[in-house]
Amino acid sequence: MQVTPPGSPASVIFGTSVTAQEPGTAQGLHLIVSDIDAAHDELERLGADPGEIFHDAGGVFHHGGTDARVPGPDPQRNSYGSFLSFSDPDGNGWLLQEITTRLPGRVDPAATTFASTADLAAALRRAAAAHGEHEARTGAEDPDWPDWYADYLVREQAGQDLPQ
Repeated sequence: MQVTPPGSPASVIFGTSVTAQEPGTAQGLHLIVSDIDAAHDELERLGADPGEIFHDAGGVFHHGGTDARVPGPDPQRNSYGSFLSFSDPDGNGWLLQEITTRLPGRVDPAATTFASTADLAAALRRAAAAHGEHEARTGAEDPDWPDWYADYLVREQAGQDLPQ
């Protein structure tokens, strides 16, 4: 079975005869989520028994195993900074990493997507706040606000400089 997360150009394949690797021997498989708390709750609801959310004492990329794990999400909720782990039914070890804003160059601006309604709503809220600042700076109402919002959303997701 091949699974492609919504909006992702990457897929994960599950099944028999896909690899010569023994079940349960794959460790440190990473998946990206936009909300680590929601992912934890969903895994728990589905019976996956996830570990507690953690961050790394040394920065955004964790050490192997459980070295330097600090309980709780990244204190500043920095993108790339919060993780949780769980094992699948075969015993393979997975890590979820919360990414809310991609580093520059990590997203193709020609292929802007949102993983959920909540992600899009949060992006629209950020665009609305920034647009309010834009209108305050210009001293005028912006009749082309839809274009400004669209440009803001695409640039933010692609990690590009935001419109002023």
